[in-house]
Amino acid sequence: MKIVADTTIPFLKGIPEDFAEVSYLSSNEFTSAAVKNADALIVRSINKCTRELLEGSRVKLITTATIGFDHIDTAYCEENGIRWYNAPGCNAVSVSQYVLSSLLTIALRKHVLLKDQTIGIIGVGHVGKEVEKLCKAFGMRVLLHDPPRAAVEGSSAFVSLDQIAREADIITLHTPLEKNGKYPTYHLANTAFFNKLIRKPWFVNAARGGIHDTNALIQAKESGLVSELILDCWEKEPEISSRLIELASIATPHIAGFSADGKANATRACLEHIRTFFGIADVRTQDVLPPQPAQPQINLTQYTDSPIEQAIFHSFTPLQIDKALREEPNKFEWFRANYPHPREFSAYTVINAGLEEKVLLRHIGFRVSS
Repeated sequence: MKIVADTTIPFLKGIPEDFAEVSYLSSNEFTSAAVKNADALIVRSINKCTRELLEGSRVKLITTATIGFDHIDTAYCEENGIRWYNAPGCNAVSVSQYVLSSLLTIALRKHVLLKDQTIGIIGVGHVGKEVEKLCKAFGMRVLLHDPPRAAVEGSSAFVSLDQIAREADIITLHTPLEKNGKYPTYHLANTAFFNKLIRKPWFVNAARGGIHDTNALIQAKESGLVSELILDCWEKEPEISSRLIELASIATPHIAGFSADGKANATRACLEHIRTFFGIADVRTQDVLPPQPAQPQINLTQYTDSPIEQAIFHSFTPLQIDKALREEPNKFEWFRANYPHPREFSAYTVINAGLEEKVLLRHIGFRVSS
């Protein structure tokens, strides 16, 4: 069998070669001629699996190493007998840790405590649940908005968008991008939504750029309806708004889910889909392993101020990639393709923590030496 894979998918090379002939292509090499004789594709969000790419090919399966799948023409695939699979939840922990690290960066800058803040989480699926867990660990009041879940589970655990607009000090988006259907999310954060904001909240988008209306968000920030912006997702990526970069407190090139752990999870998921679909007896998914961090041990006594926050920043801080994007926004896709995937909290062991610190650090995912 023949597989065509994006060359930037981490930890893949050497695994599918056991059972297939594999071609690794850059995104601009993904052409109809290049995939014509492939049985399966392993793609990222930059690889647009459209009719133009797929028509006339023998592709039977598309696996994407992403949660989102708006880069796949699913209608065309279903009409033409092409199965497709995404990797839901693969980078949920990574995105939640990005959100927490970014919130703590702003909190330290503003000299406020997260435990005094109310956060509204819009979309409480794989990622939103992880964000909820971390925010509750830090003592935040959490408001949840998720109409699809409320329809199934009942509304008692969920609130309206209007309540979030009234009461939240921080608003974070974690919905899929849906333009149609019963629960559309395209431009969910629009002028009407921003005009209802009461508390001048921080606004976070680490989901999809199209969930916010760029012009409305710029106006909300410039008018003071929104006080801080943390943006990892942008409309019209990679051609992103220079004004929005200027206004953002933290601006990153859609890398929130790019931990090495999340990437490994997604690669394993793609391989599992191929194994199941084609009935392959053995696929070495156990060998898809992220590298150990350069400094896997965190000694909490080395920090005189904000030791918990510094332990988190040891795992990931958005400031370096924020600086790089501001200096060269035209390299948006280059930053994504060449990103040095950080490890998640679980890859680190914290030593010399106090009792309360141990409880919190373990709860959010760190290993803690007793």
